[in-house]
Amino acid sequence: MADTDKPDPLITERRADPEPDGPPARVPDRRAREHDIGRGARTPPYQRSHDTPLALAGRVISSRWRSMRDRFGRDFMRRTLNIGVSARIFHPEAGSTGLRSKNLQYLEESIAQWVMSRDVLVFMIPTVNTNGLLHPSNITLRHYARHLDGLVLQGGADVSPQTYSEAATRPEWGGDRARDLYELELLHEFVEAGKPVLGICRGCQLINVAFGGSLYQDVATNVPEALAHVHSDYDAHRHSIVFPPGSSLGKMFPKQQRPVVNSIHHQAVKELGRDIVVEAMSDPDGIVEAIRYQRADFVMGLQWHPEFHRAGGQELLDCTPILDEFLRAARETRF
Repeated sequence: MADTDKPDPLITERRADPEPDGPPARVPDRRAREHDIGRGARTPPYQRSHDTPLALAGRVISSRWRSMRDRFGRDFMRRTLNIGVSARIFHPEAGSTGLRSKNLQYLEESIAQWVMSRDVLVFMIPTVNTNGLLHPSNITLRHYARHLDGLVLQGGADVSPQTYSEAATRPEWGGDRARDLYELELLHEFVEAGKPVLGICRGCQLINVAFGGSLYQDVATNVPEALAHVHSDYDAHRHSIVFPPGSSLGKMFPKQQRPVVNSIHHQAVKELGRDIVVEAMSDPDGIVEAIRYQRADFVMGLQWHPEFHRAGGQELLDCTPILDEFLRAARETRF
C-alpha cells in the first residue's frame, strides 16, 4: 500500500475519543459576566439581596454625613479658644524721652497667664484709629469681637467720673477717659456679638458704668464706715465676701460661706446699672464685690483680682471655676 493510503494516527486518536453528551459548554467572557451582574443576574455576596440603587445611594450619603459630622465635632471641640484682653494704656509723660514719650499699650503678665492656664490663646486688643495720620486702617473693634471668642477687661487706672456724668472731686481721681471710651466700645461690641465678657477690678466697674451705673470715687471718703479696700500691701491685702441668695457665684462655690479675696481698689460700684445684679459683697460692710449683666449668657465683673489667687489655694478663693464658666460660654457662643 502506498504511504498516502496509510491512516493518520492523529486522526485515528481523535476518532477514538468518546463523543461528549450534548453540545460543548460555553465559557462566558468577562464582559458578559459584568453585564449579567449589572442586570441583577448574580448578586455579590457583600451586597444585600433585593437591594435597589436608591437604597444603596441613601446608605452611602448617610455614611458620608456621619463621617463629616464626627470630623466636624472633633475639630470643633479641639479648636483652641482665642480670648482677647483689653489693653492698659500708658500716656506720654511731658518732657520725657524714649518709651515714656510714646503711647504704650500693655497687659499685666498674671492676667494672661491665668487665662492661658486652661490652654487657650490670649491676644491683647489694641486701640484702633481709622483716622490715623501715620497708619490709617479700616480695622475696627467690631472685627476683634467677630473673630475672638471672649473678652477679659483687665484692671488698671480709675474709671473717669466724667464717664458716669460726674465731676472728679479730687484731681487724682480723674481717671483715664481715653481708655474708658476704648473699653466701652469694646465691651458693647462683644456683648452685641453674643460673646462672653469677664471684667476684673476696673473691668467690673466699667461694666456697671456701661449700663448706666455709677461708682464711689473713693470708698474711704464716700463710705467712711467701710473696711479698708486698698492698702500699701497691694495684693497681700484681703477681706471676706459673701454671696447673696440666688447668686450664680454662690452656685459655683456651694461650700464656701465666707471666702477670702484680695482687695486692691479705692473705687467701687455705687448705683447699679440697668439689668445688673449683685453677685458678691464684702463682709461685713456690704461693698459690691461682683456683678452680672442679666441680659447676656455671661457678662460678669469681679472687683478682686483672681489672677493673683493661687489655683487650689487654701487661703484665697480658687477662682478657676469662674474661668471655666467663662470659657464654657466662649466655646458655646464661638459662632
